[in-house]
Amino acid sequence: MATVVTFPAHPDDEVLHTGGTLARAAAHGHRTVIVVATDGLMDAVPKDGEAPRLVELRTSATVLGVARVAHLGYANSGHGKDLYPDPPDRARFVRAETEEAAERLAAILREENADVLLIHDANGGYGHRDHVKAHRVGKRAAELAGVPRVLEATMPREVVSRLVRLVRLLRLPFRYDPEVLRIAYSPREAITHTVDVRRFAAQKQAALAAHRSQLTGPGRSSPVFRALVRLPSPVFGLLLGREWFVEAAAAPTSQVTADIFQPAS
Repeated sequence: MATVVTFPAHPDDEVLHTGGTLARAAAHGHRTVIVVATDGLMDAVPKDGEAPRLVELRTSATVLGVARVAHLGYANSGHGKDLYPDPPDRARFVRAETEEAAERLAAILREENADVLLIHDANGGYGHRDHVKAHRVGKRAAELAGVPRVLEATMPREVVSRLVRLVRLLRLPFRYDPEVLRIAYSPREAITHTVDVRRFAAQKQAALAAHRSQLTGPGRSSPVFRALVRLPSPVFGLLLGREWFVEAAAAPTSQVTADIFQPAS
């Protein structure tokens, strides 16, 4: 059996691009671990307890069958033109020294003897500064810890375009920059792994629903999240029942692999 570690930037990122893959791996007896870079908060952690989004993350992880959840200790950097000052109790992730953050992650990778590391793609998906930072930190940590395989969680740009058209058809209030989406995620020819996770759609949807603050909060993704968790499970599976990866060290190939434990060929 293998150990799979996923390194998302924020709580909820673990579901959207790797939730089904984690559930599938756990169902087949593999050990799965989530190491989240930030606690998702923009401000100081409440003095009376843990960051609420980390609590939600642990619930999500339980739904997905994940064995361990760890937090690197950074704050959310936010998305947009403004980068706010650090909270008084910790640094924003984007301001962290890449080597320092990578060492923190590498320590966990060594402890877990990780076989596969899942990270954000080089574009950070849609360009979120924390996603881009997590990509760089994840790659460096894999080098430091000697993780044999690194897969970048992504989506084909054509799929992103179809999902955006669906959002517009449903008239959901979702702001996006067409120029950003044009170069977001990955071209289809770069994809090395396509994982069918439709059998785990109900788990993935329930894990997404565990992030209650993202469903009810003022964030720009909240209407889309609410719509997704209300869908019948088979429909959710049709929309989000596949997850895509680019194997960082693989040579370009026309043959797409269906299992993250099988190297691209």
